[in-house]
Amino acid sequence: QVQLVESGGGLVQAGGSLRLSCAASGRTFGNRVMGWFRQAPGKEREFVAAIGWSGGRTYYADSVKGRFTISRDNAKNTVFLQMNSLKPEDTAFYYCAAGRNGYSYPLYDQIPYDYWGQGTQVTVSS
Repeated sequence: QVQLVESGGGLVQAGGSLRLSCAASGRTFGNRVMGWFRQAPGKEREFVAAIGWSGGRTYYADSVKGRFTISRDNAKNTVFLQMNSLKPEDTAFYYCAAGRNGYSYPLYDQIPYDYWGQGTQVTVSS
């Protein structure tokens, strides 16, 4: 029902920046919380950031707060993740996710995410 395609990953040196994009299909984008998750080899998938329906509210994992910024453009069905001051520990496969249609809760890491993209690799060298 909803297809998500990430782009913008790559190799960057520590301290550098990268901007990820996620293009979504469908007509329900504006009624879905959108999130970013990541998974490193041998580790559990972890929440990174999420943004509310109209972009007025954001929520970040403590590990990226102050360095990453999530934003969205509902007219283009796209969500972004601006990643600054990157660290080697940010190295992971990054996934875009769409929350349940019409569902919202203040703690965005606790809501159900029903659709997932294929992911894009981010590698940060020291």
